[in-house]
Amino acid sequence: MKFVDEATIEVIAGKGGNGVASFRREKFIPMGGPDGGDGGRGGSILAIADRNINTLIDFRYARLHRAKNGENGRGSDQYGAGAPDIVLRMPVGTVIHDADSGEQLFDLDHHGAQVTLAAGGAGGLGNLHFKSSTNRAPRQFTPGREGEQRRLRLELKVLADVGLLGLPNAGKSTLITRVSNARPKIADYPFTTLHPNLGVVRTSPSHSFVIADIPGLIEGASEGAGLGHLFLRHLSRTRVLLHMLDVYSPDPDVDAGAQAIEGAQAITRELERYSPELAAKPRWLVLNKLDMVEDPVAIQDRICRELGWTGPVFGISALTGEGTQALTGALQSWLDEQQRSAHAHDEDPRFTRNGEEPGAPDIDDPGDPRFTR
Repeated sequence: MKFVDEATIEVIAGKGGNGVASFRREKFIPMGGPDGGDGGRGGSILAIADRNINTLIDFRYARLHRAKNGENGRGSDQYGAGAPDIVLRMPVGTVIHDADSGEQLFDLDHHGAQVTLAAGGAGGLGNLHFKSSTNRAPRQFTPGREGEQRRLRLELKVLADVGLLGLPNAGKSTLITRVSNARPKIADYPFTTLHPNLGVVRTSPSHSFVIADIPGLIEGASEGAGLGHLFLRHLSRTRVLLHMLDVYSPDPDVDAGAQAIEGAQAITRELERYSPELAAKPRWLVLNKLDMVEDPVAIQDRICRELGWTGPVFGISALTGEGTQALTGALQSWLDEQQRSAHAHDEDPRFTRNGEEPGAPDIDDPGDPRFTR
């Protein structure tokens, strides 16, 4: 299936049904009074996040979504039926913007998240509502309200724990193939990867994380060069970035170490230009193809020294799998620690109400035995 991460759609909610002015007219019941019912509600258009969908391609071909109008009211106290709602299923991670103003409206960041894209119009009131002691034969009624209408821009930001970053042919697709169940296309020419790929890395029967591979970045990517700039948004939700460097060159006249250092500096500059928030994310250095150089330790020390790198660094061979198990194990431990830190306050008594221990009786509860006679 073709991967699509942007689409523009138009949503038109249904109009509410009109109220009606009607009077009860039955034999032997003179002056029966008003009995005009209300109009039905117009159909709304909803969006719901579905983890079983991973692309916006459906919305490239179905751009207009129009809900039905509500039924008009009728006599004999009959209210019009409301129109059914339209539910649009979208991938988890879809961000919805107003196409005209550019304002972000909704973020479907978890499975089952539901939002109203366009609310249906309310039904009009029948003359049944206007009767009073001084107005016993009202002829007033109100029309139904128009439904909302919007042009929306959908933008998909994939949800992943780890993002792969690097120049074309750094070995990102090979690594994700080695450590996960993803099977992207791999070839020996630039820009083999044309769209993001997601893979699940299972480190144990009960532990796993999601890794994302995007097309390689080149100099000027933040200004539109190459393909990677189109997909940098997919790294914005990741928790850690793996910056992959190719430390081997088949040309003996090329200094592979200097080439890797220059490429790393270029990628860092592009990240800072594109998004300072993305550049500030935790980043690990991964040196690939160390099995093909004569002195792996020396080249690793040289790269870290000239880059001034003080963060985590791993040497691997994505092709043979050497070092990948240590890398995935360290990632899993770091992600688990981040998860524990994020939820540490859940069991911290300092964050419970009135400093009580978790599970303590509610002091506002009149049935609390501490406050009974």
